Amino acid sequence: MPVTLNLNGQTWPAEPGRSLFEQAEAHGIEVPTSCRKQGKCKECMLEIVEGMEALSPPTPAESHLRGNFRLACQTYVAEATETAIGNAPAERKNACDCAAGDRLIRCHTLRRGAMRIVGRAFHSSAGSDSGSATGGFDLDPAVTRDGDRVLLETSEGKVEIARAGGPLGGLALDLGTTTVVVRLFDLETGECLADASFENPQRFGGAEVMSRIAYDTEHPGKLLMRTLAGYLSHAIEKFPVAPQSIYEMVVVGNSTMRDLFFRQNVYSIGQSPYRSRSELEREAGRRASTSLEQSGRRSLLPIHPRARVYGGPIISGHVGADAAAAMLAVNLAREERRVAIMDIGTNTELIVGNRHRLLAASCPAGPAFEGGSIACGMPALEGAIEDVSIGADGVVELRVIGDAPPAGICGSGLVAALGELLRTGRMSELGRFTRGASRFTLYRAPDNAATGEIYLLESDINELAQAKGANVAGLHVVFGEYGLGFGDIDVFYLAGGFGRHIDIEAARRIGLVPDIAPAKFVQAGNLAIEGASMALLSRRRRRELEALALQAQHQRLETHARFFDYFVEGCQFKPVRPLSPCPA
Repeated sequence: MPVTLNLNGQTWPAEPGRSLFEQAEAHGIEVPTSCRKQGKCKECMLEIVEGMEALSPPTPAESHLRGNFRLACQTYVAEATETAIGNAPAERKNACDCAAGDRLIRCHTLRRGAMRIVGRAFHSSAGSDSGSATGGFDLDPAVTRDGDRVLLETSEGKVEIARAGGPLGGLALDLGTTTVVVRLFDLETGECLADASFENPQRFGGAEVMSRIAYDTEHPGKLLMRTLAGYLSHAIEKFPVAPQSIYEMVVVGNSTMRDLFFRQNVYSIGQSPYRSRSELEREAGRRASTSLEQSGRRSLLPIHPRARVYGGPIISGHVGADAAAAMLAVNLAREERRVAIMDIGTNTELIVGNRHRLLAASCPAGPAFEGGSIACGMPALEGAIEDVSIGADGVVELRVIGDAPPAGICGSGLVAALGELLRTGRMSELGRFTRGASRFTLYRAPDNAATGEIYLLESDINELAQAKGANVAGLHVVFGEYGLGFGDIDVFYLAGGFGRHIDIEAARRIGLVPDIAPAKFVQAGNLAIEGASMALLSRRRRRELEALALQAQHQRLETHARFFDYFVEGCQFKPVRPLSPCPA
């Protein structure tokens, strides 16, 4: 019986005995690779959504992969006949000895299209539009030119790192657990020349940081770092400058993501009290800052080998350099108002305060806000349902990224859907469907369409409830420790792509954000990449970033006496209001 292959939304009859990589190539689908189908680079990963049983067994080259991930160059559609098996490469004959049957194989690469990159435009004093969150600032990069000499400002003064003409390039990188965003700048003008984003390929090691810490500890060879470097190299090579003309790079991310990139041992971040080696070394007096540096060569990237790669300072625990960069982006060093920043994602960061006092915490939300662990979930890519409304007649209306046929639902769509289910009485405050329903259908594709049905299950609602509960507990603990009520805040920044696109009213209704005046919310976009960009373009701002990271006080949530009570309350779908005063 025939087998149908659906790869990145394209559908065709599968060819038994031929690798998924070769079949993707034949249909014009680009699969990342550096070793050209030898199974060595580990980049050609596919996530198998359906039909794993119709594929050849994993090979030794795939022993590092977990869950539903496979290498496209090592994975073949299982043979249905002995004749077809004979046409396969010799090393595949024993691997393709099961019958495929009449079934669908549905899978996708980890570079499924452009992720949405959300920034806020700014103009530096040089007059360039480089996409930051604050007002103008002096363009003062660490890389400068003296004739054909390329100079890098270091603690020991200016050092010549190259002799070359042409542009001076710099990269800002936000290394998220789920999404990677990179920007290319001309360091002489401050102009943002290009940007790119993609799903973090380290997902094969787990959806959240604790899983990746365990993976990196158990598997030798720094596979997580090497796989990411391959994907990032492909993105850099597509930028409109020669990679060797890139002389500096600023990297931010949560503590685990940053340290994995710099080949640090991350075991200590996964054990109480959850601290990076750089933080432990600073406390022991062996370093002044938690920031890291290495060369372009050590980063395994195609940038200039003597380029400096700077990893922004972390605050403490799981509150990383991305949180510090967000503080820089909203100018907290000069802020008199009472401000909150909440970057909702797999690892939610929460910051409260102003220039006089800053508290910061990390909320282990998990991947639900990024579409992970949801039956029909997906990242915010083309085809993702991003908004849902239910009319008085029960008709469901959808808004889909790119106006494409719906392929799944992303985090903002999930929040909107649950807000509508709650508003219309189709879901209780405990996250249970009413009216005897077992699922709620958002979209049913026409006959023979590959997408099929997109729906929500109570298990999906439970995933969001637990993610939301961690965030709500963080809100109660940090605001209580600061001595503020939710209504006392002057500005509440919602950071990140998820925070930029959620419906505020729906988020307030289901209790994802505090029940405060909507006018206080600012959907700020990706503040981490904005802060990284500023630190790349201005040495003064980089010093400010270091100072902010030192100033912020880390609030551990799990040790707070009322954390569990707040978590349980936060798992319910109702507005977030003060429960009772937190103990001082």
